[in-house]
Amino acid sequence: MSLEPDDLLAIGEVTRRTGVPASALHFYEQLGLIASTRTAGNQRRYRRHMLRRISLVVVAKRLGIPLSDVQEVFQGLPLDDPPSQRDWRRVAQVWRAELEARRTQLDRLQRELTGCIGCGCLSLKACRLLNPDDALGGDGPGPRRI
Repeated sequence: MSLEPDDLLAIGEVTRRTGVPASALHFYEQLGLIASTRTAGNQRRYRRHMLRRISLVVVAKRLGIPLSDVQEVFQGLPLDDPPSQRDWRRVAQVWRAELEARRTQLDRLQRELTGCIGCGCLSLKACRLLNPDDALGGDGPGPRRI
């Protein structure tokens, strides 16, 4: 038996294969991330190539990529046909740049936090959290300098 990208899968098969509940699939469909067709009995059927799209949504969520960002990059992908390698490469490039920016941000935060915790407030002249007379209190809650 040959498996084709346009083979139709019942929603139960898609949930079993992806680990994504039916309610989430319905939500992803409302957002335009995936698409289904309907049988004469009004049951959803998903083309096999939707498995990859759903899997990428799951991976994006694990990486902390908001669904709105997934929507944005998926807009250029065809829903009716399987995306090409070139299409997927474009998506990967967008996310790679975003993940690299996050990595840089996390590295900076780690350096600052390590310096702050390591300081033990032994050097109030160099402390980045020092806020004499609560001068930064009017700027809003939370640390303002880190």
